[in-house]
This record gives sequence, C-alpha cells and structure tokens, in this order.
Amino acid sequence: MQIHKVRVESNIQIAENTFLLKTSAHHLASEILPGQFCNIKVSDSYYPLLRRPFSVCDVEDESVYFMYDVHGEGTKILAEKSEDDELDILGPLGNGFNMDGDYDAAVIVAGGIGVAPFPFFTRTLSNDKGMISFVGARNKKGLVRFGLKNVHVSTDDGSEGFKGTVIDLFEREKQLYTDKKIKVFGCGPSPMLKSLREFCLQNEYECEVSTESVMACGFGICQGCPIQSTSKDQYHLICKDGPVFNIKDIVL
Repeated sequence: MQIHKVRVESNIQIAENTFLLKTSAHHLASEILPGQFCNIKVSDSYYPLLRRPFSVCDVEDESVYFMYDVHGEGTKILAEKSEDDELDILGPLGNGFNMDGDYDAAVIVAGGIGVAPFPFFTRTLSNDKGMISFVGARNKKGLVRFGLKNVHVSTDDGSEGFKGTVIDLFEREKQLYTDKKIKVFGCGPSPMLKSLREFCLQNEYECEVSTESVMACGFGICQGCPIQSTSKDQYHLICKDGPVFNIKDIVL
C-alpha cells in the first residue's frame, strides 16, 4: 500500500449514471489482485476531505480502471476529470477474491454497480475454469456488461432480459450449472448480498462476496467500517479484513 500519482487516460460514461475511469498507473497495476480497492482523492482542495473507495475494475498492461456511479459530491467531481488530469490514489487496499480451489466454474452474481470488480476477475481467472455471469439492474439503461463473459441479464422492470432480481435469475437458470461444481462470487447492494448468502447456504454453494461501506481511512485505523462476524460478538473491518469475505464468516 502506498500513494500513487496517476494520470487520467479517459473517463467515459458507459451506462446511465455509470462511468469508467482509465488511469495510467504502472506501479499500481503490478500490485493489484482481483477484488482489492483503492482510495482516491478526488480533489486537490480540502473538499471533500475524505478519499473515496473504489473497487479496481480492471488492469490492462500499465492501465488501471475504476467503475463508479455518480451519486454524491465526490463522484460528481470525479466525473469531471478529463485526459491528463492527475489523481492521488492510495492502494491497493484490502483482500481480494480467493480464485483457487476445486471447482469447475465461477458463477458471478452482480447487481448494479456491483459489476465493478469483475472485469479484472474475469481477465485473471484460470483458463481451465468455466464462467457464467449473472448481471442485474433496475432497467436496461443501467445494465453494464463491460469485461464480462457469458452474460445473462435481469432487470427489475423487465426492459431487458429476465424480469426480476438477479438472484431470481440465478435460481431460475440452475440447469446451466447442475452438472458442474461451482463457486459463486457476488457483489452488489446489501439486500442482494443477503439474498445471495441465504440462497448459497441453502444450496451448499461455496460463495465469496465483495462488501461495501463508507471507508474513511481504508486500512483499519479509523474502525469505521465494521461488519458482524458469524463468531459470537465479533466484528470484522471491511477495509482491512475484506472487502471480500466468505459468506460463512459474516452476517449480512
């Protein structure tokens, strides 16, 4: 973990309210593992004061990508960045996905901006593993398929793909993986992750999820991002112990 001064290569809108930021960051690119995140200082001023956490979306040669939704002052400022602007990035932070193991296929389950960590995951996954990607959004304008393989989509309003939640779609398409030993990797809003956890526990699927929180420091000093452990009266810190957890280790 260290501070990196990086240059913006591009910053483009790829879906409704969703942007893809590409940075030139060769030192950072060589250190990142799928599922890790970085804390980005979005302004040279003291406003906003705190860095913003973003999943590493993809790494390609010396370029590092971040995917984000514009929903607050920090991301509004970030959306205004253009080519050759400089950013101050702290990272890589946290623990990523455990992609090893005895399974035939990785099943990605992502809701909304929860697709963010999976392009790099997809790029890095061993070629001897199969992959199925289930992606959900509120409507077709919010769907993102960037960097994913074998994508099946759902929308809440039925404007594209299956009408319903991405968990409903995952359950409906069981025949795609009934003959395979699978491991599930999820990311999305908390209610989605809670449903995914329950579904995977019921079906005895191995599952890891990338969780989200407001993270002021990004490395465990401020103690501001607790998540309840399945061990009695204990808590993990999302920034330090996560953001990726085995679902058997946390309460959602």
